[in-house]
Amino acid sequence: MTTVLIADDQGMVRAGFSAILAAQPDLRVVGQAADGAEAVALSRSLHPDVVLMDVRMPGMNGLEATRELLSDPAPGAHVPLVIILTTFDADEYVHAALQVGASGFLLKDAPPERLVEAVRVVADGGALLAPEVTRRLLDRFAALRPATPNAAALRLNGLTEREREVLVAIGRGLSNQQIAEELFIAEQTVKSHVSRILSKLQLRDRVHAVILAYDAGLVSPAG
Repeated sequence: MTTVLIADDQGMVRAGFSAILAAQPDLRVVGQAADGAEAVALSRSLHPDVVLMDVRMPGMNGLEATRELLSDPAPGAHVPLVIILTTFDADEYVHAALQVGASGFLLKDAPPERLVEAVRVVADGGALLAPEVTRRLLDRFAALRPATPNAAALRLNGLTEREREVLVAIGRGLSNQQIAEELFIAEQTVKSHVSRILSKLQLRDRVHAVILAYDAGLVSPAG
């Protein structure tokens, strides 16, 4: 059973998400928060596996709450997995949230099945890359990064050629199945490569592998 905390300042949004998730036999909503401060407090008391965190909330916003939950937690403290809920006009907050350790992001108007899938994927140790947002986000911030990606590129020296190919595919937002089809290898082999890449590069999850692929120049804004 995966436990979920929903943080959003709109009561109707919280109620809608709660109803969708509660209908799933493997998911349970343990709490709802109307702002970031309440989300932090409830997360620390209820210990949810996943927090659905809206970006724009009064008082402490979702970015600040995410940073509070994930940055330098006290020893033994419960650390949830955070999915950022966003709209296209909040890109800069999403990027910052990913940098402080969020496990992915989801459009607030995504269909119910995407919401359920997002919670399950993140709870299972994956990271959520919404295809319709990923390219927009990373393209937007590519221009803000250093012109020479030497520092990031040096981190890739320990990867094999195949691992670099897989990292490029991850950076393009491809799923494991799509990578397997493109590289003509088994999906289980892709999973093994992804695991080794994350371990070698000391990356938290797949989202941060995408960011590194851009930083290292493996994937360009043009695709």
